[in-house]
Amino acid sequence: MEISFIFAPIIIIIKAIILPLLLGGVLYYMTEPIQRFLERRNVPRWGSILLILVGLVVVLGIFISIIGPQVTKQVNNFVENAPTLAKDFDVMKDKLLQQKEDLPEKLQESIDSATDSLQAIAVKFGKWVVQFLQSFFQAMFLLVLVPFFFIFMLKDHEKFAPIIYNFFSGERREWVKKTLGDIDNVLRSYIQGQFLISAILATLIFVGYLILGLQYSLLLAIFALFMNLVPFIGPWIAVAPALIIAYLQDPKLVIGVAIVTLVAQQIDSNLITPNVMGKSLDIHPLTVITIILAAGNIAGFVGIIVGVPVYAVGKVIVRNIYEQRRKIKHAATKNVSPNAGSIARKGFPPNSGI
Repeated sequence: MEISFIFAPIIIIIKAIILPLLLGGVLYYMTEPIQRFLERRNVPRWGSILLILVGLVVVLGIFISIIGPQVTKQVNNFVENAPTLAKDFDVMKDKLLQQKEDLPEKLQESIDSATDSLQAIAVKFGKWVVQFLQSFFQAMFLLVLVPFFFIFMLKDHEKFAPIIYNFFSGERREWVKKTLGDIDNVLRSYIQGQFLISAILATLIFVGYLILGLQYSLLLAIFALFMNLVPFIGPWIAVAPALIIAYLQDPKLVIGVAIVTLVAQQIDSNLITPNVMGKSLDIHPLTVITIILAAGNIAGFVGIIVGVPVYAVGKVIVRNIYEQRRKIKHAATKNVSPNAGSIARKGFPPNSGI
């Protein structure tokens, strides 16, 4: 507490580079398989980096040209209809509250308690979103650094780990090298798998909403794409606005939205996630929920996004430390062979062949 001023510049530097570093790292892990594919076909390093950058610009341009007009149209439509949607939502809420009076008193108390809890969660989630947007807009000028971090990660990614483990020697050097490799594998599996799963789920949801004729289907699918990046609870957060819009458009659509969400989640749980993620993380769903709640209270919406991978990295480090300590304990308590001991007592060296 007394010497906190010494660490203040370090904290400022970390805050300044954390966003470009995270975004550059995500882009690196998403494009690193493409780089390996190109370099296995004798494309030089500078050529693979150039092709990846050109490919990203082309894909982004195509995405904006195709999706941009539809997104703009639906956003404008949503803004124009926002007062009507808010009024319809209030009417729906009043109807539900009127029907509540006909229920038993204990059930009314349970509903009131659940409503208060949902409102508290909604307010907290809204604060997370606002904090995220504020930090995002405040850090927009830092995004110019993202391409530099990204390019140097593609160019020199093999040099990062040796810089760390070359400070050590012997078995400790091998342990640090293995631990860094395990961390790299966990981050690669999580980032690549989570983005791929989110994209597939968002596509399934978008197709389902289009079939139902749900309004703002593209906006809801894009919202689901980002919410699905939050493990386990993200998909359920994504379906909430879809259910509200479906009810306001046509109450019968609520059943269709629920079916689309259920089908998408079953496909994800039984087909997509086991084949994409496998057991690379091996984290229990209850642990995921606990991490997300804790990280959200500590660091807001950004904490929700990075909480699980940070936990996965910490788990890898702790597991490797435990394994290393177990090896040391086993070596320290290893019994000496009785024959070697008897030979040594007779005056002959243990390896003399006698």
